[in-house]
Amino acid sequence: MLNIRIRELRTARNITQVELARSLSVSKQSISNWENDNILPSIEMLIKISDFFSVSTDYLLGLDDKKYLEITGLNEVQIAHIQQLVDDLSGKSKAFR
Repeated sequence: MLNIRIRELRTARNITQVELARSLSVSKQSISNWENDNILPSIEMLIKISDFFSVSTDYLLGLDDKKYLEITGLNEVQIAHIQQLVDDLSGKSKAFR
């Protein structure tokens, strides 16, 4: 599951293995090995990966399917706009009822 989550997160952001490796200060081979389920990242690296993608380690490990957005630094109006976008995209908007 970890290998799939890393690949999905990386490709969804249009990041190459080389770019992700550079951001995490590891080799491209490490990324490839993780994504091909050959080796597992260390606990410290797992935390670094989760921070980079703004997801929980539980999400990476397949223990939780919840996804979160980092909104620190945004004001309440900006947060409300993002919530409205999420509601619209997920079909929860009042406009769709």
